[in-house]
Amino acid sequence: MNKAEKSGQFDVETLRKQVSDIHARGDTAEKADEAGSINPYALQIAEQFREGTHSPAIIIGQFRLFEFASQFVIGLLAFLIWPGDGSTETFTSRVALAFFISAFAVGSLQISDTYSIPALRSRARLLPRIFLSWAAAFLLTEMVFALFNETSWAKINLHLAWFSVAGLFLIGIRFLVAYGIRNWARNGVMERRAVIVGGGDPAKDLIRLLELQPDNDIRICGIFDDRGEKRSPIMVAGYPKLGTVAELVEFVRLTRIDMLIIALPLSAEARILQLLKKLWVLPVDIRLAAHANRLRFRPRAYSHVGTVPMLDIFKKPIQDWDSVAKRGFDIFFATLALLLLWPVMIATAVAIKLTSKGPVFFMQKRHGFNNEVINVFKFRSMYTNMSDPSAKAAVTKGDPRVTPVGRFIRKSSIDELPQLFNVLRGELSLVGPRPHAVAAQAHNRAFGDVVEGYFARHRVKPGVTGWAQINGWRGEVDNDDKIKFRTAYDLYYIENWSLWFDLKILFLTPIRLLNTENAY
Repeated sequence: MNKAEKSGQFDVETLRKQVSDIHARGDTAEKADEAGSINPYALQIAEQFREGTHSPAIIIGQFRLFEFASQFVIGLLAFLIWPGDGSTETFTSRVALAFFISAFAVGSLQISDTYSIPALRSRARLLPRIFLSWAAAFLLTEMVFALFNETSWAKINLHLAWFSVAGLFLIGIRFLVAYGIRNWARNGVMERRAVIVGGGDPAKDLIRLLELQPDNDIRICGIFDDRGEKRSPIMVAGYPKLGTVAELVEFVRLTRIDMLIIALPLSAEARILQLLKKLWVLPVDIRLAAHANRLRFRPRAYSHVGTVPMLDIFKKPIQDWDSVAKRGFDIFFATLALLLLWPVMIATAVAIKLTSKGPVFFMQKRHGFNNEVINVFKFRSMYTNMSDPSAKAAVTKGDPRVTPVGRFIRKSSIDELPQLFNVLRGELSLVGPRPHAVAAQAHNRAFGDVVEGYFARHRVKPGVTGWAQINGWRGEVDNDDKIKFRTAYDLYYIENWSLWFDLKILFLTPIRLLNTENAY
């Protein structure tokens, strides 16, 4: 019995009938593709996966920090409860000793490979390794500090008590974490959600292999395949085929999926390339199952789910701790910007209110992360009765819809300052591809029709400023080349992201805004 059947998520016979009915109505092929949506059954499954899960990488990182902090606190408490003779040790030296022992303990446990999900799941198997790592870090630090401090029996007794209590705590907390991780895995709190692309026997063999992994944290959410029932059955190893690859794109945008696994042999090169042209725009890991391939690469070329080898084709950009760092960056600098620029924002609001009728702020629907539609705040720059919330008609030079105040704030980009509130709400990042209006067009063609792979810009959260903007690609889009170059710069940013890159773009933005050539 597979994981899906155990959890009661899929009633095989019922689902077989539902999927058959959907296929009989023809809802999963061209009709769904033309509608830009997914069939009702896939939509029903998507509802179960709208909420995100806890990333294993984040949990492991948090546990490292917890072990460091707990060992540091135990060290300080040992000195406070049993201060020893106090003749040669100052409070500063004791804090330093506790800090270094805690840091070296975490480093030693990392080197010993005890910070991984399989290691944290095990209860007793790795306890000797954990204890030896702690003992090595403790003794090494003690030996170094002993060179600069006198030793007494009182100090030895103190440090032995510290070593014993901290060691017991370390072992005890590992038992609790092992129980917690096993429980989270069963309850779906900590899992990696995957969709299989491709059906038939290759998908069946892959699913069986994944289910055999003892520490498997992969949850298969369904199968998508363009082929008909003769070559790709509607049920594979107890999991339903939810639709076509075109429907998969929409399915991933509605859910919190972590990984797409392509279950095709390397020899199907043309079909794999065809799939990738549709799927690379999604903010997920895309892997090619390599368990059945006879052609073998170097071990470093593979990633693994348990012991199942995978070839990484695309990796989700800015994930796990990178996303945490970027979010911290956004909150810090957005708050700082609001503290510095609030007089400018108040003056702008007053000027708008005094010179034209209507609200101070203007909200526009734009594409956000993973193609989600978000409401972006701006200062109103147009006459209320002439405003264009859809932005279908781009603003041009001398546009009569723009107010005198609006013309100034658009040229100086002051109209964008309210988007700092979008940053604090988590809808935008300070730096990223600029969010375009949902109905934005170039020569009466949607941007997605002009540039192949345009929606790959949405693999990361959009930004208030971006790499394209500081390189001169801002303002009116009056020809196809402008949106093509913007997209190219945005994709370069996504592939080369770092906090230093964000910092560079952020500090160059005020300088490059002096060039108002294309801003109307």
